[in-house]
Amino acid sequence: MTSPIWQATAQAQPNIALVKYWGKRDDTLNLPAAGSLSITLDALHTRTTLRFDETLAADDVLFNGQHDDLQTRKISAFLDLFRTHAGIATRASVETANDFPTGAGLASSASGFAALALAAGRALQLQLPPHALSVLARRGSGSAARSVFGGFVEMTAGTRDDGEDAFASPLLNAAAWPLTVVVAITSRAVKDTSSRVGMDDSRRTSPFYRAWVATANADLDAAREAVHGRDFARLAEVSEASCLAMHAVMLATRPGLIYWNAATVECIHALRALRAGGTGVFFTIDAGPQVKAVCLPEHAEAVAMALRTIPGVAETMVSGLGEGARIIESDA
Repeated sequence: MTSPIWQATAQAQPNIALVKYWGKRDDTLNLPAAGSLSITLDALHTRTTLRFDETLAADDVLFNGQHDDLQTRKISAFLDLFRTHAGIATRASVETANDFPTGAGLASSASGFAALALAAGRALQLQLPPHALSVLARRGSGSAARSVFGGFVEMTAGTRDDGEDAFASPLLNAAAWPLTVVVAITSRAVKDTSSRVGMDDSRRTSPFYRAWVATANADLDAAREAVHGRDFARLAEVSEASCLAMHAVMLATRPGLIYWNAATVECIHALRALRAGGTGVFFTIDAGPQVKAVCLPEHAEAVAMALRTIPGVAETMVSGLGEGARIIESDA
């Protein structure tokens, strides 16, 4: 008698927060201390193939073509959530890979856990509604809750202790306001301090942390209104303020979290100069040295050309806004 095999392949894209998420109200459940608002990219991808197989004695994870004990432990613990839902103990083989730098401030954990959540749900035939999938994706990475959806996405922090009201929801689809994002890669190295560790350090030691959380709702309201009104100038103002406030919290953490390099700073100055000259562009930067220039589509080429001339920019990538996580193929 053959053992049952359930398999699915899913793809997800990273998202870039415009109103930032930095800090948790519960580490175990990965509950954010404040809400956030993001855009899902189109040009960067994580693809994950997952197979539950009763012949396996342990989870077997291939991460970017390599076996990595740390990633295996993370993914195995995440899959336990789905095994509990399905009432099984079956182990799985996982092959997951990114076509962009991993662990370098490009939200690879967001796309990674969103793709894994969707693949696991489909392989086990759990029939999860989108908000439930977002809740589960959040357990792997707080920002993964947003990569379940495409376009403009809002994440609510929720108030419940069990975290069931902390999930993302679509705000505006990509086609309704087709902005372009130019990503300036200033380093491909894995960052020294992970976002998870950095958030905890900031919560414990940064004197700016409480003020950061307290201002989040006002920023969310302003950004939401700007998105619905297609008000690029207002969205630029709120997004850059949120980005700089988050990095101020990081800098005031003890020891200070300095994710930027010299090229990061030069990109900021260049983008501000472009905007002062009439170019529709603004910057945002996550926990890493990469700069994301959000711009009106007709200005994307000029923005990319300007960023390429900056010493220390190794590469630029241009992306539109993309759709949410989706199944590529499934045997379930």
